[in-house]
Amino acid sequence: MSVLNINKNNFNSVKNSGKPVLLDFYADWCAPCRMVSPIVEEIAEEHPQYLIGKINIDREPELAQQFKILSIPTLAVIKNGELISQSAGARPKADILAMLEG
Repeated sequence: MSVLNINKNNFNSVKNSGKPVLLDFYADWCAPCRMVSPIVEEIAEEHPQYLIGKINIDREPELAQQFKILSIPTLAVIKNGELISQSAGARPKADILAMLEG
């Protein structure tokens, strides 16, 4: 499955999808975000049991504010519509998968 571009219009349907959701909060100008992006895309391809989405904080400031994003990249995991974990900074693939499985 490919990575979804999340915005305020499709966020609720993603949040309530029934699958664990990984959200990658990023900006195009952010170098660490560009390091995490291929890892997130790889997880999306290898693990169809998860819903993977990217949120551009410059285009979706309301969602960034809702999740209290202070630095990017920030990864957030939602299960059953609830925020389970959130982590700021670049993370290796194993750590991201542990967030999703935890």
